[in-house]
Amino acid sequence: MLKKIWLSSPHMGKTEELYVKEAFDSNWIAPLGPNVQHFENSIEDYIGNNVHAACLSSGTGAIHLALELLGVGHGDEVLCQSFTFSASANPITYLGASPIFIDSEEDTWNLCPVLLEKAIENRIKKGKKPKAIVAVHLYGMPYKVDEINAISRKYDIPVVEDSAEALGSTYKGFQCGSLGEIGILSFNGNKIITTSGGGALLAKSEEIKRRAVFLATQARDNAPHYQHSHIGYNYRMSNVLAGIGRGQMEVLDDRVAARRNNFDFYRKNLSEVPGIRFLEEPRGTRSNRWLTCILTPSYKIRESIRLALGNENIESRPLWKPMHLQPVFKDAISFTNGISEALFEKGLCLPSGSNLEQMDLERICNVIKKELV
Repeated sequence: MLKKIWLSSPHMGKTEELYVKEAFDSNWIAPLGPNVQHFENSIEDYIGNNVHAACLSSGTGAIHLALELLGVGHGDEVLCQSFTFSASANPITYLGASPIFIDSEEDTWNLCPVLLEKAIENRIKKGKKPKAIVAVHLYGMPYKVDEINAISRKYDIPVVEDSAEALGSTYKGFQCGSLGEIGILSFNGNKIITTSGGGALLAKSEEIKRRAVFLATQARDNAPHYQHSHIGYNYRMSNVLAGIGRGQMEVLDDRVAARRNNFDFYRKNLSEVPGIRFLEEPRGTRSNRWLTCILTPSYKIRESIRLALGNENIESRPLWKPMHLQPVFKDAISFTNGISEALFEKGLCLPSGSNLEQMDLERICNVIKKELV
């Protein structure tokens, strides 16, 4: 049987096991401990820009806490990028709020500033000023930060910067995760580095981090007994998993370089194939190229490539189905322009793991060329 090539599999370094062993040897098998502290410190050092990191059990939990910390509650509305994974939108509903979905622009495939402002003005006219904006650096490509932040300031609506896919990406020299009111990261098994499951909330102040950690540890009051004045959550990261993350941070730059090399290989070997297009980096942005994505001329051709790869035991996946097309959000308000629908119809994610070998990349390209040329 042909070797399985995964879309984006975990890639361990050399020290993760050592830090996990330290947790076992010291009996720090708890949602706090030295690995959590070291992991948070390493994230803060890497991201810079005066960011404070709180390691959590998932990126989804980080978005949930970010929205709560920004005052989102029952009956509120939150503007959310439609072209994304459902975890960007689901936490809005956890708080009893409603998502308002905003379509994409063509340069980065991310939140369209024109539609965003149109949506804000529409909701204000109806007496429902949105409480927050969830903007996503999709597939590691930074969104139009200057334009989105200018709208955020103009209408005094804070941005939750969903950097789940963008650790290691930069915008005008600044690390993604440090560019909004509150940033979030994901360390799910398919991300550029992983803790198997996990995430982080990135705050601009120590006080916001403190409040996030308080809520993430069941909102226990400072008392000798268990006392609670707020509803809390069980969202803190395990010291064991933080040991994996601590080791992964040591190889993050290598992982970014490997994924960018994957993109360069695909572009070099597939650019001459009729109808295949790639998303290029706008000036001032640097993507970690978490996943390399291609655009094909049609749904039919996209599917022919996907099925041909599958027949060769190679995993690929269509681009995200927009949230405004998802059955669970069929009644949500949306402001659309057709761009994300076209991307979903014609786009495909190719295997992009940092542990891919050149023979794997050659095999993938050969299957695509055989199907199209």
